[in-house]
Amino acid sequence: MKNIDAPLVVANVHPSSDTFQVWNWKGFDICYQTQGTSGSAIVLIHGFGASLGHWRKNIPELATVGRVFAIDLIGFGGSDKPTPGVFKSGEQVEYTFETWGEQIADFCREVVGEPAFLIGNSIGCIAAMQTAVDHPDWVRTVALLNCSLRLLHDRRRATQPWFKRMGTPILQQVLKNRAIGRAFFRQVAQPKTVRKILLQAYAHPEAVTDELIEILMAPAKDAGAADVFLAFTGYSQGPLPEDLLEVLPCPALILWGSADPWEPISLGREFANYACVEQFITLEGVGHCPQDESPDLVNPILQQWILDHAISDVKS
Repeated sequence: MKNIDAPLVVANVHPSSDTFQVWNWKGFDICYQTQGTSGSAIVLIHGFGASLGHWRKNIPELATVGRVFAIDLIGFGGSDKPTPGVFKSGEQVEYTFETWGEQIADFCREVVGEPAFLIGNSIGCIAAMQTAVDHPDWVRTVALLNCSLRLLHDRRRATQPWFKRMGTPILQQVLKNRAIGRAFFRQVAQPKTVRKILLQAYAHPEAVTDELIEILMAPAKDAGAADVFLAFTGYSQGPLPEDLLEVLPCPALILWGSADPWEPISLGREFANYACVEQFITLEGVGHCPQDESPDLVNPILQQWILDHAISDVKS
């Protein structure tokens, strides 16, 4: 395992045009974008409240080294937002990492057609690892960008300050009231509020553009968006990243913005000790969403990671 603080060298290949498509999964419409016509398959997985548009600065560059697929997890972006609950085809789903892991694996099987490099940001990292653990035949490697630490998880809560230990369960219980929860969502899903949140998460405020605000705001207007938001904010169970890293069946690359206020790098560095982690790369002065905030740093690293493993797989 290596700890690297600088970008790597990347090959130069020509990109291809992009398209937007819909895939039907278990009776639900799933939105995705694809670009690139040859090379390794690459699947991009966004974080909470985001969508495939959060990868707009990465898709063309990664398409120079492979076939890129950016997917909207069910409940987010342009994908359907069914009612939370026990699975019923075309009606409702449980918003858990197991659900998203199954969605991603089926996407690789039915749309991509081969095992893929999975690249995630924030909770997208957990979804990527869950896919690899549950469906190892469809994942080549995972790249984790500022992986969610799941600090509000039931098993993590004891380590938090008293006001978070006490306040989080109370807030989650209050938000279970549908009227209160939806009113809370309406307050959060406002352009000024979203901009304020992003300015906390991004170390470079110039990256918080009107385009980014619109990308994140548009899905919030969809029917069901509030219920999905509330379902996930109440989800304090499921896997911690350490659980998945312990049994991850493929190599992992970790990138971490050192200025992330939500997922402290001081805690993230511990992940470098797991056997599956081949590289832990610090992105100095970068916040929670490095793929969008500093694509000039992130893209070359991801390109080289993909090329190196593609070559290694051929040799083996």
